[in-house]
Amino acid sequence: MSDGPTVIIDISVSLDGYVAGPNQSLDDPLGVRGEELHEWVIATAAWRESHGREGGTEGVDSDLIAARVERTGVTVMGRNMFSAGRDGQGWEDDPRAEGWWGEDPPYHHPVFVLTHHEREPLEMKGGTTFIFVTAGIESALEQARDAAGDKDVLIAGGANVCNQYLGAGLVDEVHLHVAPILLGGGARLLDDLGANPPGLEPISVAESPKATHLAYRVKRQVR
Repeated sequence: MSDGPTVIIDISVSLDGYVAGPNQSLDDPLGVRGEELHEWVIATAAWRESHGREGGTEGVDSDLIAARVERTGVTVMGRNMFSAGRDGQGWEDDPRAEGWWGEDPPYHHPVFVLTHHEREPLEMKGGTTFIFVTAGIESALEQARDAAGDKDVLIAGGANVCNQYLGAGLVDEVHLHVAPILLGGGARLLDDLGANPPGLEPISVAESPKATHLAYRVKRQVR
């Protein structure tokens, strides 16, 4: 493992390995039934608090979210997770060019967005700044490490970004929140990792009625 912040993939996934359903669109950004992957998290008190809402359920799901919020100093995501535009599309043509989350996104820390289109950093309310990186996954991670301090770097998605980082041997841990649904298609996680994918060592398992939470340490990195 490398020195510095821990680099963690943390993502919800269906039993058949998808992190978004088929036919993603502006009206259905997570694809058909993709929102069902996140029902476990949206119900929690910790998630609702991070989004400025009240109420929600306590328990193992909420505890995991609270711990993740506390430990994360920086998030890395792809263009397709940040906005409605696909990366062949310039920012001027993107109908959600300032992201999905409104004026006060729930991150409250720097977020590095992988893209092919240059753009100045976007400062939002609540301490969230989106930094747009055109130089690839290693450049984004280097910048994220510098910004994370003593906290974790979270690789949030989507599937393609997670797969690139894991296949390149740049991930320390993989945390999967397995929702009890089958999507049958969409954006597949843990795909196209090459002929020598990294080994995984189990760290922990936690269960709730809405999800099974699996954490793994990456034993063998591909470089």
